[in-house]
Amino acid sequence: MSEEPDEIQKYIPKYCKQCGEEFHSESIFKLNERKQEIVIPPIKPKVIEHQSFSCTCDKCGTKTTSGLPAHLRANIQYGKNIQSLTTYLSVYQYMPSNRIKDFLKDIMGISLSEGTIYNIIKSMSGKAKPAYEAIKEKVAASKVVGGDETGIKINGGKGWFWVFQNNYYTFIKAAYSRGYQNIIETFANGFPVSVYITDSLAAQLKTKTLGKQLCLAHLMRELKNFEQTFKNEWATRLKNVFKNAVSYKRQMTIDDYGGANPKVKEFENQLSELLKVDYSKQHRKLRAFIKRLIKHRDSLLTFLYHLEVPPDNNGSERAIRNAKVKMKISNQFKTIDFANHYAVIRSVIDTSLKNSQNVFDTLSCLANQNLIAAE
Repeated sequence: MSEEPDEIQKYIPKYCKQCGEEFHSESIFKLNERKQEIVIPPIKPKVIEHQSFSCTCDKCGTKTTSGLPAHLRANIQYGKNIQSLTTYLSVYQYMPSNRIKDFLKDIMGISLSEGTIYNIIKSMSGKAKPAYEAIKEKVAASKVVGGDETGIKINGGKGWFWVFQNNYYTFIKAAYSRGYQNIIETFANGFPVSVYITDSLAAQLKTKTLGKQLCLAHLMRELKNFEQTFKNEWATRLKNVFKNAVSYKRQMTIDDYGGANPKVKEFENQLSELLKVDYSKQHRKLRAFIKRLIKHRDSLLTFLYHLEVPPDNNGSERAIRNAKVKMKISNQFKTIDFANHYAVIRSVIDTSLKNSQNVFDTLSCLANQNLIAAE
């Protein structure tokens, strides 16, 4: 309970409930019970009018006019808290523009057109760009990077959101392409100092990295399917090796990563033996799976050699899931530019969350003093 409530309402008895004697002095009363009710006062926008004045000098006849604050660019425009709230509702709470418009009108009496809402998001994206580029540089220089991509709709056509992330930073980009060229356009040198965690997309596997870790969660799902569909004992044995290695990862201390680790060596030997299997008579899907594992043999147990490398790509899937939620609620992005505005702001929001920062405070810092003109 608050020790300093904004308003106190006292309920004081006037008469004795037994004999009806009237109470005359408040000094005889003792506080019996406290209960607090939290309410929201009526929300009404505050209109600030900025007036400029001029005056003509009686002595020399020169007319002098006072200037207005530099951020005032139109006759009517919206303050930084409205920018922050609009962006918060659109990018963080996934609301489409028409619902944001209704919410601001019904709850706050603020009339924004969808065009103005777009301009606010565009402007906030521009303000977030320096932080966005800094996040990109941090990701590129990280020891561990996870990558993923997901399909989106852009004006009825196909597009993609890419994510590159770790425990501290999230970088999201919108693009029309799912290919390798898109990664190189974003990270020209790849990730030469990073262990890259991937779900085995060819474009990601082609990217230059210090090392790679294939997502074992994806591999074990495929193995489970082979196990159930083909009753394949080999798939069961390999799945158990991966499962046991993941379990051992949770028990490892920092000392277990230095030097020769007999337990890790045991997993390596088990894996090598299983990959010697004669797959020539297996189902074509299983053959392709085994060939992929043999090709990327050195990327299967990387997580057992690096403390910060996880065995799966779950972090990247969580990071890209927000785009799917936005799509389900808003249906599509009207332009690639707006998709990238969303990606820029969402990158900053998700990075702030990973670093235990308040989302609205982060957006308020971005808004600063620059205001958006009404449409």
